[in-house]
Amino acid sequence: MQKLTNKEEEIMHILWTLKKAFVKDVLAKIETEKPHYNTLSTIIRNLEEKGYVSYKAYGKTHEYFPTVTKEQYKKKFMNTAIDNYFNSSYKNVVSFFAKEEKISVAELKEIIALIEKDK
Repeated sequence: MQKLTNKEEEIMHILWTLKKAFVKDVLAKIETEKPHYNTLSTIIRNLEEKGYVSYKAYGKTHEYFPTVTKEQYKKKFMNTAIDNYFNSSYKNVVSFFAKEEKISVAELKEIIALIEKDK
């Protein structure tokens, strides 16, 4: 699974939400600066080449749909980030967020309770 650019990820989030869409449907959902229609079409074709998207043809028009689920991408993305930035250590991930004050003691206790519940 190839890494996506920020714009490709944005488009994938739209496709995951819509389930299937024509280029014009995706364009309508873009909240940041809207690319030109042809640029967006090229991005979606790149996603197809990378294996993230497929399509159903209606003459010259294509209806696109994701072939990779959001969960599959999230798992790959998170595993890669943890491997590359935290030495494959979930402890390092949690301590990073604790030091950055992005996770509270109460949330850490909830996580511990979830872990202990699953044992």
